[in-house]
Amino acid sequence: MIMDRNLALDLARVTEAAALDAGRWVGKGDKISADAAATEAMRHALDKMNISGTVVIGEGEMDEAPMLYIGEKLGNGQAPEVDIAVDPLEGTTICSKGTNGAIATIALAPRGGFLHAPDMYMHKLVTGPDGIGVVDIEASADENIRRLAKAKNCQPRDLTIVVLDKERHIGLIDTIRNAGARCLLIPDGDVAAGIAAAVSDSGIDMMVGTGGAPEGVLTAAAIKCLGGFMQGQLDFRNDAERTRARQMGVDDFERIYNAEELARGEVFFAATGVTNGDLVRGVRYFSNGAKTHTVVMRSKSRTVRFIETLHYFDHKPGFDSALAV
Repeated sequence: MIMDRNLALDLARVTEAAALDAGRWVGKGDKISADAAATEAMRHALDKMNISGTVVIGEGEMDEAPMLYIGEKLGNGQAPEVDIAVDPLEGTTICSKGTNGAIATIALAPRGGFLHAPDMYMHKLVTGPDGIGVVDIEASADENIRRLAKAKNCQPRDLTIVVLDKERHIGLIDTIRNAGARCLLIPDGDVAAGIAAAVSDSGIDMMVGTGGAPEGVLTAAAIKCLGGFMQGQLDFRNDAERTRARQMGVDDFERIYNAEELARGEVFFAATGVTNGDLVRGVRYFSNGAKTHTVVMRSKSRTVRFIETLHYFDHKPGFDSALAV
């Protein structure tokens, strides 16, 4: 199926809409309202697109989420038929606290292109192209650091490794530090961090650790567009999660997926900053509008665009510039 390259810019409009509405909630301590604002804006923008889309990575099941739920049909029903993976506000706690790294993000793939990842954990390893054929998720963190440093012709002390600052990662963090690398701890939002690991001038060399499986699919879409390296392995905590995975089509519980297996076919990806981060800058408001910073990618051409957009609210019909609460 041929995908129109202009879909990339359409997706930028979708994530910009979500970021503009979520941005009104930055630093206000209400992650629920921030996520709801981003979700409603993203769904409204998606439904205007010239696609026949189905949400496969979203806000949850139909009985858990009022919109952008798994299985929801979006778009005006025209071709192409696509799978949609969304996280309207990746880093809800980050947004509520006003700290760095919250983004609105979306990816498209041909129908059947995305792994239907259940809402559970995934162990992930992400680097740029230098990690291809070098690092491996089954190797220890210190071994991967040594291998990547050699591939980059530098020392372990020159590498920066991103890890979610969670109790489950205490041993991993100690291993990274003992290997001599710098360890950048983030409270939330590993999609942006994973993408930054594949961007050459981001200052991030690797992301490793256990985070959300749906977020792993979104990360894989971007890594495929960037030509980076990623591996992911589902991390089951109980039999209920195994049953859920089986219902979603996962039949090999030990399988290690690469980016191509998580996001197959021609993939599009977009993310707009809600707060500042290593990948994109956050929304900046002024008297009658705002400025957004967005990255859009297409796997077929390996095109990566960074777009800075000025939005003037008095020229946007239906846009509520009084959303500040």
